[in-house]
Amino acid sequence: MESMAVSTSLPNTDEDFDRNVPRICGVCGDKATGFHFNAMTCEGCKGFFRRSMKRKAVFTCPFNGNCTITKDNRRHCQACRLKRCTSIGMMKEFILTDEEVQRKKDMIMKRKEEEAVRESMKPKLTEEQQHIIDVLLEAHHKTYDSSYSDFNSFRPPVRQDCQGTNPSKAPSVDSLSSSSFASHLTHSDLPDSNVGFVNLLTVPDQASSESSPESLGNSSFSMLPHLADLVSYSIQKVIGFAKMIPGFRELSTEDQIALLKSSAIEIIMLRSNESFNQDDMSWTCGSDDFKYSVNDVSQAGHNMELLEPLVKFQIGLKKLNLHEEEHVLLMAICLLSPDRPGVQDTAQVEGLQDHLSNILQAYIRCKHPPPGGRLLYAKMIQKLADLRSLSEEHSKQYRSLSIQPEHTMKLTPLVMEVFGNEIS
Repeated sequence: MESMAVSTSLPNTDEDFDRNVPRICGVCGDKATGFHFNAMTCEGCKGFFRRSMKRKAVFTCPFNGNCTITKDNRRHCQACRLKRCTSIGMMKEFILTDEEVQRKKDMIMKRKEEEAVRESMKPKLTEEQQHIIDVLLEAHHKTYDSSYSDFNSFRPPVRQDCQGTNPSKAPSVDSLSSSSFASHLTHSDLPDSNVGFVNLLTVPDQASSESSPESLGNSSFSMLPHLADLVSYSIQKVIGFAKMIPGFRELSTEDQIALLKSSAIEIIMLRSNESFNQDDMSWTCGSDDFKYSVNDVSQAGHNMELLEPLVKFQIGLKKLNLHEEEHVLLMAICLLSPDRPGVQDTAQVEGLQDHLSNILQAYIRCKHPPPGGRLLYAKMIQKLADLRSLSEEHSKQYRSLSIQPEHTMKLTPLVMEVFGNEIS
């Protein structure tokens, strides 16, 4: 029972709060474990004082009554040891009775039991739900390069308000323009596990490798070639992400293509939020060359009918402070929408989407509690509705851009194939 006794302490000295100051027992000089009965002592002297007071022990010093108490000799003279205890401030009034000790033990045990009950009642992710989240995180990491190093392979950005020199020869974009959409779906591996994300928000169209920087610099849409390459690259990454979503590859090829063609621009807008900077309302993808303002996007053929709501969307999404897990789940839910045009097996797609929606709600309950998680799921679903409106405006502006041959020739085959249904 004595080993379980609880001592009362009054941490009223600076040493108790300064972890850099050594704690030394005021009785014997041994390492102290804290304040016990109103003084800093070791466990040994704490127990000695408690036993002496409870037994009302009377000790007599066999020497001169002035023994020096140390860690090694503290058992030799109980009288001087007890005298030392009282001299440093240890008080018997701080010693709990056996009944008080038992009540305190019972209270501690009750608190532990209540905490265990609360812990058992907390919602938890199942092993299967956590596995799917892990798979989606891995898929995102493999298809999003936060260093944006691949942006150097795009045709260089040409900003009308900047007269810097341009390379005499544009980088090759064969890898962005030679492969068909279906071939990306059927390829078993990603183009490059190191390759990363793209800022499609900025561009819905893509450039041809046959256009030279010199001729493009004179175009009113001088940023179109660079941002077009970025979009084409972005589409490849979205395809790579989709292929790793559990259940996606089980859909028919026709449904896979229908889902990707309809959602690609929306998923790219979601992914680009990672690079969006609220301070200057730009998408920052590494160096200043790859820092995209609204003005840059307008130089790729888009107007404020798209850009203003797009920036508002990015700000709103940023303010949700989504966990990365929530972000990847939202992208997967966006892609697996059964109401996309051309989807044939809507029941199968809806089943996949419902499963991911349940996982997202479970994750929010477990990992994103109020106030941050309050109404979070509803707010995230609203963002998907906002994306539909943005996608419609993007399609409208893309059609306007694509009917002009001088702009269409700058688009890559992959972009033409993905957005081709928008061209009459």
